[in-house]
Amino acid sequence: MLRAVTSTQPPAVLGLLSDPLRWQIVRELGSSDRRVGELVAIVDKPQNVVSYHLAELRKAGLASSRRSSADGRDVYYRLDLHRCHQLLADAGSGLHPGLALAPVAPPWAHPRRRAPKVLFLCTGNSARSQMAEALLEHRSAHTITARSAGSNPKSLHPHAVAVMAARGIDISANETKHVDRFAHMRFDRIVTLCDKVREVCPRHPASPDATMSHWSMADPTEDGSRAAFERAADEIEARIELLIAELNT
Repeated sequence: MLRAVTSTQPPAVLGLLSDPLRWQIVRELGSSDRRVGELVAIVDKPQNVVSYHLAELRKAGLASSRRSSADGRDVYYRLDLHRCHQLLADAGSGLHPGLALAPVAPPWAHPRRRAPKVLFLCTGNSARSQMAEALLEHRSAHTITARSAGSNPKSLHPHAVAVMAARGIDISANETKHVDRFAHMRFDRIVTLCDKVREVCPRHPASPDATMSHWSMADPTEDGSRAAFERAADEIEARIELLIAELNT
């Protein structure tokens, strides 16, 4: 596990990320959770080479893996961007206090910019995508337009409503929607939060140039407990902060 800068030794994270191929993998994982096969195709290197670099990132605590809920034989890798930020910030400030990373300006600092549009997709549109939609609009002070839908909509889950209410967001009146409802609406970013949807979802007809991202997350409705919904909301909220910063650049 990499540690923050506490001595005169050069930060280990600089050596870890100095390899061009590993940096390319990190960049890809920074925008979307990926399967090994996808990374192999993107970087055009053998699977054993990609797997080695992924193992190094996992050993350093910068990446984690989760088995696909659609195909249990496959695995999604996720980059811990908050950990990367911490280590790189420590490296900069360790060299000179003036090199500490500055916070990204909030989206409302650019009032004349066209509001980005984001579509969140999962299977039932009953929990994950609903929470993501609400959190993105709330955290961006409604400077980003968010919508959500599902491939097989179900009823809005009461735990999703309760967890959002605890965060000061009321989604009790939300309806669940099929993805076809937004077939003619253009989006800048489409985020899948369900492995099943991600692996069968075609390109959005009205948004051929939209950036596609995947957040491989456990379905809290399968566990059914309030705690599972709390964990899902915490993960979504952490990813939303990074998405807002990315859309604001």
